[in-house]
Amino acid sequence: MKNALLILFCSALLMGCTKPKEEATEPAADVKPPQAEIVTDSKYAEMAKKALENLSSGNIDGFVSDFADSAVYYWSAGDSLAGKAAIIAYWKDRRGNVIESLSYSDDIWLTIQVNEPQRGPDLKGIWLMGWWKTTVTYKNGQSVKPFWVHTDYHFNSSDKIDVVIQYIDRAPINAALAAKK
Repeated sequence: MKNALLILFCSALLMGCTKPKEEATEPAADVKPPQAEIVTDSKYAEMAKKALENLSSGNIDGFVSDFADSAVYYWSAGDSLAGKAAIIAYWKDRRGNVIESLSYSDDIWLTIQVNEPQRGPDLKGIWLMGWWKTTVTYKNGQSVKPFWVHTDYHFNSSDKIDVVIQYIDRAPINAALAAKK
């Protein structure tokens, strides 16, 4: 009798320790990916950091090397440049004739994958958001103290930047440029 109880007890214990078979389930057809997801690949931030280094040094061709030919550059004030050639011409003039020195610090980067655009200018695909402090000295001798700049970059399917949206406060820039040497 003791042996029978021991066998019954051990059997029950073993049955309780075994993992039941899980049934394979098919994902529901109506499950959608999230509207946007964080991307952990740092290549996009590295591309943008390199572009900023090139802009800071005055190497405009290096600055736009990862831009698509059809890229559009927007500023928060509503100004824009359409096409890589227009972006190059603007920044070559700006760095050559207006800006003496330009530097960046305290940068922060966040890359997201937009799966479903919302109502607005956002596009499906990879977006890189960057924040940094910028210090600018102009050729007229005036400087702007470090100020925060926020820039959004959209990458097309060839990993080229096709949209840039830059948010800046133009008031201190305009005041520095209006000052006499």
